[in-house]
Amino acid sequence: MNIRETIAEVDISERRKEYEEAGIDASSVFVDPIDQFKVWYVDAQEAQISEPDAAVIGSVNEEGFPSSRFVLVRKVDADGFVFFTNYRSDKATSFSLSPKVSLTFGWLPLHRQVRVHGLVKIATETESDEYFAQRPRGHQIGAWASPQGQVIPDRQTLVDRYEEILERFGDDPIPRPDHWGGYRIRPTMIEFWQGRPDRLHDRLRYIWSDEGWLIERLAP
Repeated sequence: MNIRETIAEVDISERRKEYEEAGIDASSVFVDPIDQFKVWYVDAQEAQISEPDAAVIGSVNEEGFPSSRFVLVRKVDADGFVFFTNYRSDKATSFSLSPKVSLTFGWLPLHRQVRVHGLVKIATETESDEYFAQRPRGHQIGAWASPQGQVIPDRQTLVDRYEEILERFGDDPIPRPDHWGGYRIRPTMIEFWQGRPDRLHDRLRYIWSDEGWLIERLAP
């Protein structure tokens, strides 16, 4: 059997999922979207959703193409969303071209999505140092060893670099490399999407203005 023919015959147009969850309304949410996000994040944790802190960050690369990848958001506070990465990575390069980014969380078992638009900037050194210090030692060594996004001859090259770093530091504490640290996304828009029956989904959008957060309802 030709696997290509088998895949080509798959028809997903009949796939349907009815969403029966309770809805959301402007009268029942927090005035600040970060507070509302935290409520939904706790719901995702309690629902035992795998990696509830995983989100897709979108930016525009050097060729003008939209570029998306998953990151793990490690901190959420009044000033936005924080994640950590290599400052020489492709996404870091795109951030230097334009600070305008998107961030999307998808908690599918709850039929929920949160979309964020915002401006990205490098986090403080204190935030980066503190987070790096609490990482597992193997992850710390990996941050030194991996030239993220660069072409390498083979996997053994990466393993050799890892072993070199391991030998270099021995049993000593591993400092944060200069090329690794945090980014903070300060939101300008946050949209909460809740699946509802008959595709009449709820969408509440928070827009930042000079007077604070404005809440709007969008058609699904």
